[in-house]
Amino acid sequence: MTENITNSSWPKRILYSKGFRWGGIIIIAIGVILFIISFLLDEPLRSRMENKLNQDLKGYSVKLAGLHFNPISLSLTMKGLSILQDAHSVPPVAYFPVIKASINWTSILAGKLVAEFRLDQPKLSINLQQLRNEAANKTSIKERGWQQAVEDIYPLKINNLKVHNASITYIDEDPKRPLILSNLNLLASNIRNIKLPDQVYPSSFHLDTAIFDTGHGSIDGNANLLSEPFPGIKGRIKLEKVAIDNFRSVFARSNLAVEGGLLRASGDAEYAPKVKIAHLETMEIQGMKMDYIHSKQTAIAEKKRAAKVRKAARKLSNKQDLLIIADKLVLKGCILGFVNKAANKPYRLYIADTDLQMSNFSNQFSRGNAEAQLKGKFMGSGLATASAKFRPEKSGPDMDLYLKIDETQLTSMNNLLRSYGDFDVSAGVFALVTELHIKNNNITGYIKPFFKDMKVYDKRKDKKRGIAHQMYEILVGGVASLLENRSQQEVATKANIKGKVENPETSSFQIIGQLIKNAFFKAILPSFEKEAAGTRKN
Repeated sequence: MTENITNSSWPKRILYSKGFRWGGIIIIAIGVILFIISFLLDEPLRSRMENKLNQDLKGYSVKLAGLHFNPISLSLTMKGLSILQDAHSVPPVAYFPVIKASINWTSILAGKLVAEFRLDQPKLSINLQQLRNEAANKTSIKERGWQQAVEDIYPLKINNLKVHNASITYIDEDPKRPLILSNLNLLASNIRNIKLPDQVYPSSFHLDTAIFDTGHGSIDGNANLLSEPFPGIKGRIKLEKVAIDNFRSVFARSNLAVEGGLLRASGDAEYAPKVKIAHLETMEIQGMKMDYIHSKQTAIAEKKRAAKVRKAARKLSNKQDLLIIADKLVLKGCILGFVNKAANKPYRLYIADTDLQMSNFSNQFSRGNAEAQLKGKFMGSGLATASAKFRPEKSGPDMDLYLKIDETQLTSMNNLLRSYGDFDVSAGVFALVTELHIKNNNITGYIKPFFKDMKVYDKRKDKKRGIAHQMYEILVGGVASLLENRSQQEVATKANIKGKVENPETSSFQIIGQLIKNAFFKAILPSFEKEAAGTRKN
């Protein structure tokens, strides 16, 4: 009994012993001293860190508001770190309210001493000027000192990275319409390849973000951030409800006017030193209105841009180390138009309620033909159907196109008729059938328009116009009747197409547009004037 009491009381004797008390006091005192010293060292460390980062970076500079080192946990906290581009310092390209670097304690079990970084609410912002300056910089990322700057923040290599509630803002030409990714979160682990050193992509990561006001995006994948000469990454991408018209100012530089539209897409991507693959499984855009606007002021720029696009496409075609695949591209409920402001009298042609499906687009010949199917309403009234096959291009465009337009109200085309024929109509129906084939820089096919019940001269509508113009419209109306009566032979309203592609660098879509323009505007409409002149002589 005495032995049990003695054994149970010895911890108390140690706890209340003078040596234990003094030891506790010394430990607490050391902790307080270290705590005080850490704060006294904060400003010298902050100044030294700021100077060191500025020495590392080329073309950029940093400002660091505060720094605190915790000697007990061996953690480092940086506060208010701003990164500025020297060429365009306003606004800062990045602002980090809090960066915390500490030891990754779980990795110690694997016998590795590495770090983990946590970034809370970082803000990245770049405008068009800053982006162009960055694109023009020929210095490699490694030579600009970014990697060295990160390594100088903390003496241990980063193994885990966590980014919480970040935002990325891009301002194009219109500062009132910034492109914003918000609530962006990133978690990347095993960056130093500690757990799976022999795997091709040993590091796992997850990223999710809100896109503009309505959309959401995520990437899940794996990476090898230590591969040379640059990191390798492989992941699955998913986008939902991305508002297209947020890119309005970006599209405008390509003469595209965009309104509305929501995008969703999914696919896989792999980018590494030995492989580059972009596989888009599906992309769908709903409810978008898009017009291509042609004008005299932009005509030269349009040709130069088309040449650059064509050159880039040729460069990517059948490139051995690059695979680009698009399984399915869909436009639903869209309005696609062409606006010609270069004509004497501007006009707009469009297809409403567009249902366009394209499949098997790729830069590799072995993938076979790409196909497209279209349904819609030409000028909002005429049922339009089209199909096309695009074969891999080796020596120029190689394709087949079939297009049919039925029961289009001619009054919807009055601006076009005024521009090229100097007349309009008060009634009538228009239809068109065309077939085009392009191969080995040769073009064959035809375009056949039909006119029905066309009424050109309207006494009430045209009474304020000159007598000469009224007579002209009466004659054109008579010619239309003659063409309608000859519809069984289909001679006066058919234009055959045959010849060489004048410029092999021209894209298939440019060729289609030019052929229809030449055949319809230069072959069909002038026939009205020719027949009208003959009527005058008689």
